[in-house]
Amino acid sequence: MVLRADLLAGPAERVAPLLLGAVLRHDEVAVEVTEVEAYAGPRDPASHAFRGPTPRNEVMFGPPGHLYLYFSYGMHWAANVVCGPDGTAGGCLVRSGRVVDGLEIARERRHGAPERDLARGPGRLTQALGLSREHRGTDLFAGGPVRLEEGEEVPAADVARGPRVGVSQAADVPWRFWVAGSRYVSAYKRSPRAPAAL
Repeated sequence: MVLRADLLAGPAERVAPLLLGAVLRHDEVAVEVTEVEAYAGPRDPASHAFRGPTPRNEVMFGPPGHLYLYFSYGMHWAANVVCGPDGTAGGCLVRSGRVVDGLEIARERRHGAPERDLARGPGRLTQALGLSREHRGTDLFAGGPVRLEEGEEVPAADVARGPRVGVSQAADVPWRFWVAGSRYVSAYKRSPRAPAAL
């Protein structure tokens, strides 16, 4: 599949599995995406954009193919690929990946973590890539240092899906997608604030 910004203009839950196998790069470090979660803006109470635009989430209401970064739990940055038509918020959280370029730089940024854990989890992934506030809003298709590149397409039969990690609203919506059998996928943890599973 040829990865283009216009392919990201669909609903988040359709775009998310298309990102599996793509490569998110920042200069010398590149991560192959192994796990994503879809967040559908005003249709999704778990989305940062559910209640409309704010200075924090305004990137999500812009054109698809941009990078939405937010600071999570006061500890780390999380990277999202904006999707959906311009003006309609949507995003795909890049939860996990495998470092495929710049391994030593990523390992230094991650303080010598094992190779499997360099980008397994949203905070680890942004740390390995060296992403932070100044990269918010980056056009991932403009050819700059932070960009989304084509990778190996993941066959539909190899895409697993299930509920999203740690959300208290819409906790059972199966909008988490990952490469089945991959060692580079984070563990599922249900939010203790979520209602009991149905």
